[in-house]
Amino acid sequence: MPDARPSAQPSAQPSAFRVVLAAGGTAGHIEPALNLADALRRIDPATSILIIGGERGLEGSLVPARGYHLEAVESAPMPRRLSRDLARVIPGAWRATRQAERLLDGFGAEVVVGFGGYAALPTYLAARRRRVPLVVHEANARPGLANRVGARLTPHVFSSVPGTLRGASVMGLPLRQAISHLDRLALRSQARESFGLRADAPVLLVFGGSQGAAHLNESVAGAIAELTAGGFQVLHAYGARNPQPTAHAGYVSLPYLDRMDLAYAAADLALTRAGAMTCAELAAVGLPAVYVPLPIGNGEQRLNAQSVVSAGGGLIVDDADLSAAALLTTLAPLLSDQDRLASMAAAAAAHGVRDADEQLARTVMGIASARRA
Repeated sequence: MPDARPSAQPSAQPSAFRVVLAAGGTAGHIEPALNLADALRRIDPATSILIIGGERGLEGSLVPARGYHLEAVESAPMPRRLSRDLARVIPGAWRATRQAERLLDGFGAEVVVGFGGYAALPTYLAARRRRVPLVVHEANARPGLANRVGARLTPHVFSSVPGTLRGASVMGLPLRQAISHLDRLALRSQARESFGLRADAPVLLVFGGSQGAAHLNESVAGAIAELTAGGFQVLHAYGARNPQPTAHAGYVSLPYLDRMDLAYAAADLALTRAGAMTCAELAAVGLPAVYVPLPIGNGEQRLNAQSVVSAGGGLIVDDADLSAAALLTTLAPLLSDQDRLASMAAAAAAHGVRDADEQLARTVMGIASARRA
């Protein structure tokens, strides 16, 4: 992939837009930014992209792994709401804003697109100070402080779900093409074979994000013997930091799934947390799910899942109610009812958005073009 390091002068090639993406901290912020970067490059391979992140987040590994150049600015955890705690981070935020200004100047930024996270707010402020057009995209149903502030600095505000930020246009969440173009049924036989699963028995996919989810793991461990004895198969990503589960026939456990497209294709039903990216991907591929929202934070995970659940594409089980017995009561009847699973899959797919990456990319390019006019 072409080098995207900042340079002293913008490219003289009129079509080569220079786009800065601001995201950091968690994969939920970084992954949509990378998916947008891929879409921008597909539309115009000459597009120059710089990603501004923080010093300690997952962007340090995720961004270079996708072939993009990362510059870090000083970052500190931001309070979830406006309070006296904000005063403690103002000095560092000001220094980070000056760092971001220098990066925007050196790169010749024509537009900044932000997805939230600790490093996003200084970049938003730098864009405002340098009069560079700013685009803010919010993935979660309940936004963080960075995007709430950023949304006040620009008319270009987008969200994955309605009612998130005032004045936001709903555009869905940018997804990887391996997911957005997935045909689950066409890939099912290959996917099940790749994991050593039988082709003729229902498959439950269990995952809790990149690090796994201890409570999901514990509940599945208590239910696995009865699930597999009932003729169901389980594909379980338990998380590399968690203990390896006990082996059972019909049960495949992996510390991490690096081919989520194959996992989605192999499955009839998912049991998972409710991060914004997880909800968007499952809806887009039409995989029904039982969502167990993370019980900490500001409650955004339950809200993330609520729209697809309301559309008929899933169920919600509260973390406090999660147990082996609850799983058996909920999952076994679902996995046995192929007609209901098919109906839920259709509802999820109708709710999902597959082309948000290209929608947002073309919007960003249009904003950059207007700035040149």
